[in-house]
Amino acid sequence: MSLNRDFFVALFFLVLSGVMFVATFQLPPPMFGQMSSALWPRTILIPLAILSFVLLIISQRQSADKEPRRSLREWLVYYKNPILCFGLFFLFLVTMPVLGMLIGGLAYVFLTLSVLGGWSPRKLGLHAVITAIFVVGMWAVFTQLLGVFLPEGTLLRVF
Repeated sequence: MSLNRDFFVALFFLVLSGVMFVATFQLPPPMFGQMSSALWPRTILIPLAILSFVLLIISQRQSADKEPRRSLREWLVYYKNPILCFGLFFLFLVTMPVLGMLIGGLAYVFLTLSVLGGWSPRKLGLHAVITAIFVVGMWAVFTQLLGVFLPEGTLLRVF
C-alpha cells in the first residue's frame, strides 16, 4: 500500500462526498409535488464518490514516484495557470456586488479564456463570442426559464 498524494486526495473526496450525501437527508421535503431539493446534490455527489474511489484504486496500483523538490519560484512558475484562474475567480467574487452576475461573469470568462488561450486579435474575438454565447445563455436559462434570482449588482438592474 502506497500513501501518495493521490491517495490522500481520493480519501478526502470520498469522506467529503459521504458527509455531504448524509447531509442531503436534512434538506426540507418538497412541497406541492415538486422535485426533491436533494436530487441535484446527490446527482453530483454520487459521480464524485465513484471517481474518488477510482482514483483511490489507481493510486494504490501505481508505484510511489517521488516528485522532485522545487523552489518557491519554480513552484509558482509551474502552477501559474491555476493560480491566475483562482485569482481571477476571487476578483469575480469580490466585484459581484457591483458588477452583478451577468457583467461579472462576462468579464471573468473572457479574462480567463484570454489568460489561458492567448491575446492575439483573432483569439480575443473567439473568446468574446464564446463568452457572450455561454454566459448570456446560462444567465437567460437561469433567470428567464428557471426563475432564479441571480445577483444584479449596482451597475445593471435587470428586474
